[in-house]
Amino acid sequence: MEKLVSSWFNVRPLPEAYVFPPEQRPGKLFFPQGKSIPVLDLGGQNRKETIQLIMKASKEFGFFQVTNHGVSKDLIDDTLALAKEFHAMPAEDKICECSKDPDRSCKLYTSSGKYATEEKHYWRDCLIHPSHSFEKYMQFWPAKPVRYREVIGKYSIEVRKLSSKILELLSEGLKLSSGYFSSDLSESPILLINHYPPCPDPSLTLGLARHRDPGVVSIVLQGDVHGLQVFKDEEWIGVEPIPHAFVVNIGYVLQIISNGKLKGAEHRVVTNSTDARTTVSFFVYPSNDSLIEPEKALVNACDPPIYRALKFKDFHVDFLSKSADAEAVQKFISSRSIY
Repeated sequence: MEKLVSSWFNVRPLPEAYVFPPEQRPGKLFFPQGKSIPVLDLGGQNRKETIQLIMKASKEFGFFQVTNHGVSKDLIDDTLALAKEFHAMPAEDKICECSKDPDRSCKLYTSSGKYATEEKHYWRDCLIHPSHSFEKYMQFWPAKPVRYREVIGKYSIEVRKLSSKILELLSEGLKLSSGYFSSDLSESPILLINHYPPCPDPSLTLGLARHRDPGVVSIVLQGDVHGLQVFKDEEWIGVEPIPHAFVVNIGYVLQIISNGKLKGAEHRVVTNSTDARTTVSFFVYPSNDSLIEPEKALVNACDPPIYRALKFKDFHVDFLSKSADAEAVQKFISSRSIY
């Protein structure tokens, strides 16, 4: 496979294949002072107020952080430590541990899934695997580090519970039925463990380019290193790492279901020259055959559907083929699409 960035990251200068066009480069990393995404306390006693806050954050930012979320600090620490330990293993060991799945649902890659054809490469390595149906998929998860399957299995269960709690609050905020998202709309979560090594020139490259996520919601454990940025009001806002908090963002599927009432924010990942950054992302995905469309209770003559109905697998294939380009994806999902 392509050589992992973590195997050679300390070369200088930055290889040309990683140097982005000037209009896409992060440049000097200046962040607006005093601007940040909302931080919500899920341990509050007033459910109505919590729903109001989560809806406000979802409408205005498409991003928020949550504290007092119910996932233990020890489990969070163990998960992040194992994620770092995995990416610190020798390349041949990592590749061996991720080459057992004949369907390639569990795999390790560098940059993106389109390394051979993409114009520029991202400064990241990524482990991805299903985070559900353990009896089917866990046999293909890495067996090294030795506690990987045990800890990541527990983590997946707890973060899935958290995702259900957040989606229940959102469904109430949208005035949808209780348990609306507990069906096939959240059936197939995926886990991504991204690793961004120190970079010789962070001003020229990206860990991930500007994009929105394809699922229902994403729940990200970002550790203690800066790198995630959200685009709002024509500027990039850095997402401050908060110990043991999770970053939550709205995906395209929820944007479609809500008929645009909730919108996923564009975001990107920048690198730095001194510290490696390892993150654990839990993506809530529908089953492949789920029909994704604006919920009928949220559309009417005055508020017609702005997105068309399509199966999630068809949307996801198109999303990947367009390299998550927001404008191109928007055209594909629009109710006025010519596809």
